[in-house]
Amino acid sequence: MGLVTMGALMGGNVRVGLEDSIYLGKGELAKSNAAQVAKIRRILEDLSLDIATPADARRMLDLKGAANVAF
Repeated sequence: MGLVTMGALMGGNVRVGLEDSIYLGKGELAKSNAAQVAKIRRILEDLSLDIATPADARRMLDLKGAANVAF
């Protein structure tokens, strides 16, 4: 979480999830991806940084969106 927070402070986008790290904090295993997302969201909001909506993320990544795919 520390490196992700620092990246956000430097103007970067963040990504969390169990595929990237299994920890929620120092020595504390994350129970789920949702727990990691909730924690980083809380940290970033406390720092007054903007949080992308799912639509914002799709736009930034140039994704089609669920309504425009055949599955």
